[in-house]
Amino acid sequence: MPTTYRSLFRTPEFTPLFLASSAQVAAQTMSGLALGTLVYRATDSPLLSALSMFGPSLAQVLGATTLLSAADRLPPRATLTGTALAFAAGTAALAAPQPLWGIFALILVLGLVASLGGGVRWGLLNEILRADGYILGRSVFNMANGITQVAGFATGGVLIAFLSPRGTLLTAAALYATAAAVSRLALTRRPPRTTGRPSVRETRRTNAALLASRPRRHLFLALWIPNGLIVGCESLYVSYAPGHAGLLFACAALGMLTGDVAAARFVPARLRPRLGVPLLLLLAAPYVLFVLCPGPFLAAALATLASAGFAASLLQQERLMAVTPPELSGHALGLHSSGTLTMQGVGAALAGGTAQLTSPGTAMTVMALASIAVTVSLAPGLRSSPRVASAPRTA
Repeated sequence: MPTTYRSLFRTPEFTPLFLASSAQVAAQTMSGLALGTLVYRATDSPLLSALSMFGPSLAQVLGATTLLSAADRLPPRATLTGTALAFAAGTAALAAPQPLWGIFALILVLGLVASLGGGVRWGLLNEILRADGYILGRSVFNMANGITQVAGFATGGVLIAFLSPRGTLLTAAALYATAAAVSRLALTRRPPRTTGRPSVRETRRTNAALLASRPRRHLFLALWIPNGLIVGCESLYVSYAPGHAGLLFACAALGMLTGDVAAARFVPARLRPRLGVPLLLLLAAPYVLFVLCPGPFLAAALATLASAGFAASLLQQERLMAVTPPELSGHALGLHSSGTLTMQGVGAALAGGTAQLTSPGTAMTVMALASIAVTVSLAPGLRSSPRVASAPRTA
């Protein structure tokens, strides 16, 4: 059983899955920046530029309601290879001159593919690591994703300057192809986790069955809503402190990294179920003070403290796996991932609209209070002890 970060990388298949995922995150970051730049240069529209960068994330809600049944009904290695190749082809196509509607059509398709890929990836991680190792393994992915995004944005900016946005998109396509090769050559061939034919109808039935269970429903809502509302607070860093936004983002990343390491490595398993609600409250409470318009350095300290609360997501995912049958783990984790990304987009929109009517500091406080209210309303269901799950009926 993996008990340390070093032992994770000695676990068969963990390293290739980690490397393939990191290559895809780097490619996604670089391509998003390049595409946003390309669209802005063509349209001079900040809105269209933002939609081009974050459109795939918002499109995942469609995938969550149509494609997720395939996450457990397709062979993981072949599916991960195929989704990476689809991103390579789609990103290369985005580099070719085409009308604006063609760009957004491709973005929609890639968002649907991403919703399936996330479910397959995290379901496979849950298979590779024993139950007690999942939280530690997922924390490694979270930390690496943050570092890779920083490096990807920096590298993307340099490539845009020297190669142009289209050249950067082609570089990202090559990274996606590399991820496909790693998945195909280094992962083991495994059968699907469950039988049956994937379909839109089956996706909706399984979604309904997963959400019909009160413990799972509360966990999904806790994974989606408080997180999304606080990401709305983070989306206001630039307007709150234009000259220190980089400091706020860096400190928030540091807080999240610290929280993930502490929760995954140092918190005993017996204490984890009790920390979910306190961490969600920690995630929001420091932002209540932004109504007082703290200076940039105090604001950075508050952002660091708050972001440690994102570790609640790791603990909730562990509990979600405890109340979900193994044959539906990929579907459940895909639903979590797609719902989280969607709610983060919704949170950013709500925060931006509130800030437009009031001020960034006031909007942060409003979003934080809303997050606290949601957490308090969900707390009774989150404190209940999870039981070993049996398969929900989907037919």
